[in-house]
Amino acid sequence: MIKEYQTVTGIAGPLIIADRIEGAKYDEVVEIELASGEIRTGKILEVEEDRALIQVFEGTSGLQIKSTKLRLKGHGLELNVSPDMLGRVFSGLGKPIDGGPQIIPVKKLDINGLPINPCSRDYPNDFIQTGISSIDGLNTLSRGQKLPIFSGSGLPHSRLAAQIARQAKVLRREEKFAVVFGAMGITFEEAEFFMSNFRQTGAIETAVLYINLANDPAIERIATPRVALTAAEYLAFDLDMHVLVILTDMTNYCESLREVSAARKEVPGRRGYPGYLYTDLATIYERAGRIKGKKGSITLLPALTMPDDDKTHPIPDLTGYITEGQIILDRGLERKNIYPPIDPLPSLSRLRDKAIGPEKTREDHAPLANQLFAAYARGREVRELLVVLGEGALSDIDKLYLKFANLFETRYLTQGETENRTITETLDLGWELLAILPREELKRIKDELMEKYGQKS
Repeated sequence: MIKEYQTVTGIAGPLIIADRIEGAKYDEVVEIELASGEIRTGKILEVEEDRALIQVFEGTSGLQIKSTKLRLKGHGLELNVSPDMLGRVFSGLGKPIDGGPQIIPVKKLDINGLPINPCSRDYPNDFIQTGISSIDGLNTLSRGQKLPIFSGSGLPHSRLAAQIARQAKVLRREEKFAVVFGAMGITFEEAEFFMSNFRQTGAIETAVLYINLANDPAIERIATPRVALTAAEYLAFDLDMHVLVILTDMTNYCESLREVSAARKEVPGRRGYPGYLYTDLATIYERAGRIKGKKGSITLLPALTMPDDDKTHPIPDLTGYITEGQIILDRGLERKNIYPPIDPLPSLSRLRDKAIGPEKTREDHAPLANQLFAAYARGREVRELLVVLGEGALSDIDKLYLKFANLFETRYLTQGETENRTITETLDLGWELLAILPREELKRIKDELMEKYGQKS
């Protein structure tokens, strides 16, 4: 029998303090009944003897100390999972918001998940094609990898995330692929963009969307990435699917974490964020990966906006420590009307070489990518030299590198929002651009590869 308590002694921000609570456990779900009969959900953050601190997902507006009733549920926050989740849109807590019926659960899973034993982890070493040349060709996404997108305010990370969600696929057709999309603190306009985009292109059929709006409670935002990853774990490890999880915007998540931390009067760390921000982010990011003996995998692409475009801000800084590289969007490229404005030079995929090569992409992929990096970096140096010294100071080879850099940006980095390039098209385009430079400059490419693929230019 579930006990009912009417012992609330204080309300502060999104938090409730209650006394004389028997057997309360950390992270336990609490049902909160208002005087009007409205039911809200909360979870226990702290327990001290018979006193409990409870955070309310829907906020505490309208709650009264004397009339509020509490019922402890005896378990943590759970998500109903079933194969019927695919093609559906849910709130940040997993409640349907697409007008469809409730999910009839095959099972209920704790949203905090179960930690993966490090010894059971399998190495991410398979290619995922996103259809975007600057990612597939230069900073390749590997199945089971954590590869964040670092953006700035106003840059098109939402459009990029939606494009990747629509286009991403594994190359072996017999393998099942799905996308789990978790959006935190986004505007209604952005939510409409994502939902209509997925529906119009048919990508919704193999996707699950969890949408937390900017006017939704901050507490719900903290649960959203965990709800999305719980759904992904079910699809990957129970249904043997390869799942790409896209979370946007992790900055909104961290701001909510800071808000709750301040309400709890915790000692702040860097820039007011809680001292456990690194640990908290790790509990989200480390749920991605592959498990030995399981066919499925979870690949994670979290998108975050860097406040003031500052890479040393705690959120991108700590994210970089936990994840395996980063995709960086550049404001300078965006000003040139280059979409997607991915700057390949500071971007990095630490697992790129494990996902490419013979039988995965193509034997020329690694040397070609290295040569494109080197040539573009040299072209950017020449461009800076041109500003300082003028065109008269450039040698003939410098002018070729400058031409290469300009064409690289307008043809390789730039592509349409609906343009889905295969890896073969991306590699062939790279060879075509390298044809601008004389053979003696292509020091990273062996003669046999030059003879086999270079002729296509």
